[in-house]
Order: sequence, then C-alpha cells, then structure tokens
Amino acid sequence: MALRLPKLPSIRDLTRIYNLQAKQKLSQNFLMDRNVTNKIISLAGLELDNALCVEVGPGPGLLTRTMLDNGALHVVAVEKDPRFVPILDQLKDASNGRFSSIIGDMMKIDHSQIIDCGLNLESNSSGLIKQFDSVHLVGNLPFNVATPLLVQWLHMVSRMEGIFGTPNVSMTLMFQKEVGDRITAVARESPRGRLSVLSQSVCDAYKIYNVRAASFVPRPKVDATVVQLRPLKTPILKSSLKTVEHLARFVFMKRRKMLARIFKDWDPDRVQLLEECGIDPTL
Repeated sequence: MALRLPKLPSIRDLTRIYNLQAKQKLSQNFLMDRNVTNKIISLAGLELDNALCVEVGPGPGLLTRTMLDNGALHVVAVEKDPRFVPILDQLKDASNGRFSSIIGDMMKIDHSQIIDCGLNLESNSSGLIKQFDSVHLVGNLPFNVATPLLVQWLHMVSRMEGIFGTPNVSMTLMFQKEVGDRITAVARESPRGRLSVLSQSVCDAYKIYNVRAASFVPRPKVDATVVQLRPLKTPILKSSLKTVEHLARFVFMKRRKMLARIFKDWDPDRVQLLEECGIDPTL
C-alpha cells in the first residue's frame, strides 16, 4: 500500500477553486504552512501501528495530508462545515482507502460512529483489526469552542468513554497561546487556573510547539500553541472530575482569599478537609 499521497492541488489553490473563505462565526483560521504541520506531526510522536487518528475540524485538510504522508493508515476527520465536503472527498479518493470524513459536530457526535468509520476503511478491508490499540485525537481547534471541547473530552477521559476507552490515547491539539499556557501551567505559575487543574487531574499535559499567527489564513490576532495531553496511567483522583471542576471554579474565582475563607464560603463542614490533607488553611 502506498503511504504517500499522489500529487494534489495545493491547499491555497483548492480554497480558491471552491471559493472557501474562513467563517468568523465558526472561528475558522486555516493552517497553510506545510512546514508547521510537518513539525507538529513529527513532535507529536504518534504511535501509528493499529492506531486510529481522529482529526477534529480538518478544514481544507493540510494537517490531514501531513498525517497520511507520515504513514497513518486509519484517519477519520470530523468536520462541522459542509463546504469542505468536495475537498475532503478528493482527499479520500487519493488516500488509497486510508481516510474518510464525517460531517458533524464533535460536541454532539456519537463516538461509536467515529470508531466504526475507522474500522470500515479500505485499509482494514481484511477485517484483521477488530479494535484499535491506540487513538490519537488531533486538531487545529476553532478558538471559540476549543475550551468547551477540551473540558468535554477530559470528563470522557475520566470515565473512559467513547474513543477515550481505548488503551492508548493521546490528544494533540492547537489552542490560542494563552489557553495553552493555562492548560499546562504548574503550581505557582500565574496562568494556573481551573483548566490547569482539570487537565492535569486526568492527563499529563505539555506544550510541544508554538505556531506564529502568520501561519494562518486569515491571520488571527494572537499566536497559537500545540498541547499534547495523555491520560495518566494511574489516576490521582478519588472524587469525580465534576466535583473537582466545581471546586476549582469556585477557588479560582477567589484567588486573593485564604483557603480557609474559601472553604467556609463553599461549605463550612469541609474546612476540616484542609487539615486532613495536610494543607495550611492560611495559604
């Protein structure tokens, strides 16, 4: 099976041919620099054997092309904007059975549909793969829905639901730089907040690459950063992530108050938890 795509029209040419302009209401910014997508996939370190690569919001498909050219055998993209169907269908025809797309909303889609689509690719026509060993979720996420998507996925990770029930899962996702800073911030760093706590309660989270605003069309006002998250092998939570989210939101709304005051405002009966956990309530 050929693992490189045949020569295709450039992404810029395709967007011009199909008159595809980024929609502001969908927070679309097209990634146009192949050097950037090559770097992202190289640094992501995706294990491609018996793996399903799921791309969220492929748009005109540059990142998709890069995954396919780097040997991905099973790639499924979920795209909300039906304007990209002709481009994605063309890529499917050129992929030698390794790629397909689903038009739908990633916030609402049934993950079993994604897995079934991957298992039914021509690259698995023999039916040898009954279940993927790895799932890699990849995407240049629309900035206006990136945080809600991540929070939804983190809750699914904590419950091992959908594609996150697979033994080996990674998420390699592009965010606005300030959001990436919040996701990866450690204790005592100023960007640390609710998103840091949620992400790091269930995943290892780290930046792998910063992307200049000039790499996108149209050019956004801020740079972006690529963050990789991998579920922890041994969960550190004894409570539900929903409880952690509720507490983190409450605590970080009152950053300037001592923990004892925050816990009294939250639930006076729980102040003793600080001492039980060996935490100084005067912090």
